[in-house]
Amino acid sequence: MGKITVETCHIEGLKVITPTVFGDNRGYFMETYNYNEYKEVGIDQIFVQDNQSASKRGVLRGLHFQINYPQDKLVRAVRGEVFDVAVDLRKGSPTFGQWYGVHLSEENKKQFFIPKNFAHGFLVLSDYAEFAYKCTDFYHPNDEGGLLWNDPDIGVEWPIPEGMELIFSEKDKNWAGIREYTGKQR
Repeated sequence: MGKITVETCHIEGLKVITPTVFGDNRGYFMETYNYNEYKEVGIDQIFVQDNQSASKRGVLRGLHFQINYPQDKLVRAVRGEVFDVAVDLRKGSPTFGQWYGVHLSEENKKQFFIPKNFAHGFLVLSDYAEFAYKCTDFYHPNDEGGLLWNDPDIGVEWPIPEGMELIFSEKDKNWAGIREYTGKQR
């Protein structure tokens, strides 16, 4: 124990993990995941798929989720810096519709654990970023869901620097807001 520290937030289940980094004049070493360490801090999941993406400055991916095959995710920025966001979509949760964001970077080496039934997205703040994440279920292309990145009912405060031009996929430009999502749940 002691190789990671964990911060929690006002939304139950979300965790920001900071690994211990062992550095010297050659560089550094850190464990990016150790099942036993994570289990001790309440992250007792089996990850079945690892993903990695590369994006340039201004790319905003999200807010995504899987509808019938929800995934727990453990995410981190391998290169560059992103602002990472999770939105609570758990039915009956006292924080339903609330969001939490964290800066993940190559420098701070933080990871963000996002439980099932959260929407997830990130904004690339550096010139280039590589983003890696572990998932507890496989990707199902016909099971995608999403929320509009700037839905005023959620109110994510994206740290968009002055002059930054945002870049979206067509899909991410056209998601509906959380009110439409909750209407479909009934």
